[in-house]
Amino acid sequence: MRLNKVVITGLGAISPFGTGMDTLMNSLTSGQSGVRIMEELGGITGLRPRIGGKVLEYDAASIHRKYRRSMSAMSIFAVLAANEALAQAGLDTDTIQGGRTGLCVSSTIGSTNAMQSFFASFLDGMTIEGIRSTEFFKIMNHSCAANLTQYFGITGRVMAPSAACSTGAQAIGLAAESIALGKQEIMLCGGADELHPLTVSTFDIIEAASTGYNDRPEATPRPFDADRDGIACSEGAGMIVLESLESAQKRGATILAELAGFASTADPSNMASPSDEAIRICMEKALADGEIAPGEVDYVNAHATGTVLGDAAESKAIAELFANRPPVSSLKGHLGHTMAASGALELAATVRMMMEKQVVPTRNLESISPECKDIYLPLKLQGKAINVALKNSFALGGINTSIALRRP
Repeated sequence: MRLNKVVITGLGAISPFGTGMDTLMNSLTSGQSGVRIMEELGGITGLRPRIGGKVLEYDAASIHRKYRRSMSAMSIFAVLAANEALAQAGLDTDTIQGGRTGLCVSSTIGSTNAMQSFFASFLDGMTIEGIRSTEFFKIMNHSCAANLTQYFGITGRVMAPSAACSTGAQAIGLAAESIALGKQEIMLCGGADELHPLTVSTFDIIEAASTGYNDRPEATPRPFDADRDGIACSEGAGMIVLESLESAQKRGATILAELAGFASTADPSNMASPSDEAIRICMEKALADGEIAPGEVDYVNAHATGTVLGDAAESKAIAELFANRPPVSSLKGHLGHTMAASGALELAATVRMMMEKQVVPTRNLESISPECKDIYLPLKLQGKAINVALKNSFALGGINTSIALRRP
């Protein structure tokens, strides 16, 4: 079977910095932090973190109420980011709605905010009176995918993979395979998530949340740093338009990058602790899928969330695979961990770094941890031609994902 080349023609972002890719990149290159004090966390007994990355301003009213009434915040984020990506790709309504375009988008779970509202009504007197008919559409696991499908009128294939923090990257990779195999010409793909106290609580319970910087939220998370103490949870959406090279050339679309390789592998050794060997294997498979030698990689955008074990394992895997020591950075020091959105948001930023010939360094990296010293971690914004980049995205449950990008 002939495989089609897959290219990227559109990028869209909603992040703790606000709306749009330009806002995201300006914030990253200027070294800003999207992590802030969350007052609402202070009222939860036993919860130690008080910080997170919230999306403070976005234009939900630009979405007609007909569609918005079945959307939670994460679906709204996804629509706004998708509008930007589709506009950059230059896709018209007929192309989006005529069957040529499919969708692969998801979140970690359905809306936790909607679940709280639903069960608060249900458990208070065991009644369903007063529960709105649209609440379930916010709770179902494929809520983002379903709402995007309805809003944009997509009639092609629709998929909603859910793999916790690896969701966005996995969705992009599966969308690329749909195009490579000729199942769809174009795919809108990515991930979205909204922040709820229970998200923060989950990581606190498993001892993976940052708790030592409640008075200085901008100082955490600290990927690769000797003083890192865990994850700072965030929210947002990253959307990517993928299409076959033939389709993009026919339309005269601007090609931003080629999605050259993808791998998603499982690590059954431990539910929560990452394995450096499993991470290395995933990266190797993604490069092999793109027929790329490790020595060709010019930049690695790491998953690196700021946990002690996770950063150390990823650093060891990168050091073992890349003898050429390409620059490595994590964007979570700026953004926090945007959960299902992280793989897509960070991949979109990586594409822009390739286009703009620069490497954004890891924010809050002041003293490189001894476990991370064998990889090259730039400390300042660095001008560099990036012809090949690798994006890592990993999740609890041992779900590893890597995507290889090539300059067009």
